[in-house]
Amino acid sequence: MANNDPELPPLGDDESGVMGLTQVEPSPVEETPIEFKEGYFPPEQASRATTLGLGNHGPAYYLTRIQKYSSYAFTVFASFHITNTSLVPLLTRSVPESNRYLLLTRPYYQSSLAEPILVALPLAAHITSGIALRFYRRHLSLKRYGAETQTDRKTIPWPALSGTSALGYALVPLAGWHVWTTRILPTYLHGDNSMISLSYISHGFALHPIVSFGGFIALVSAGTFHFVWGWAKWLGFSPAQASPTESRRHLTKKRRWYTINGISIALTGLWLAGSLGIVGRGGETGGWIGREFEELYSAMPLIRW
Repeated sequence: MANNDPELPPLGDDESGVMGLTQVEPSPVEETPIEFKEGYFPPEQASRATTLGLGNHGPAYYLTRIQKYSSYAFTVFASFHITNTSLVPLLTRSVPESNRYLLLTRPYYQSSLAEPILVALPLAAHITSGIALRFYRRHLSLKRYGAETQTDRKTIPWPALSGTSALGYALVPLAGWHVWTTRILPTYLHGDNSMISLSYISHGFALHPIVSFGGFIALVSAGTFHFVWGWAKWLGFSPAQASPTESRRHLTKKRRWYTINGISIALTGLWLAGSLGIVGRGGETGGWIGREFEELYSAMPLIRW
């Protein structure tokens, strides 16, 4: 034990010898408990984990990888989606012309086989693993501090929520509403969603401009920033992943922060330029198709602004 109090005299040789203590410089404390580290198994569980084929990895290791690899498949879908809803409209400058490309390519990623593999299963795995990982870390915190009663549990804070995770949670209701209005509701009312196109979206913008513009800006912004920051983490480029031994680590973290946000803003602007600038100004659809769209929108709990 070191005597670092300036008001107390240092231990002499005799005192050090009698007490069996040696005065040393204080050393930093390990900030991350071993039970929080990836792949930790207590010694008594190591052989059991190996027998089960888990190696020396804990639940956090596998939950993190489920989150990571599920995002790969969903990124493929997102690439198709931004192409059809933004890039093609920007190039054609026409909603009817863009519908031709949408109807041509949509069967490839909305088929009975591709949609579950590229959208439904990866999205469910991504959300579920994220929630499970948060509860698991909470469980470790309670176990670490020995919380036994409900009062003890209330005094221990939940693990910090990162900005990327917060955007992911915000995406759940936004994306859920989008899926319900474009996939579930048309199938429920009309038996299928074959008529759902960019014209359907344009019709909604014309009927409910404030709700539509506000909702799409929130959806696209949250989604893009979540994707870009998530990929930065998977690739090891997030500010927090800067090397702790780097002499100018603070400058590296700052540059990464600006770079990631810059890419996010640019991608958000590109997506909104096509979806709002072209599709959002496409106007209402006439005829019997327009009446079908009217029926769908009248079934939504929206306020007509």
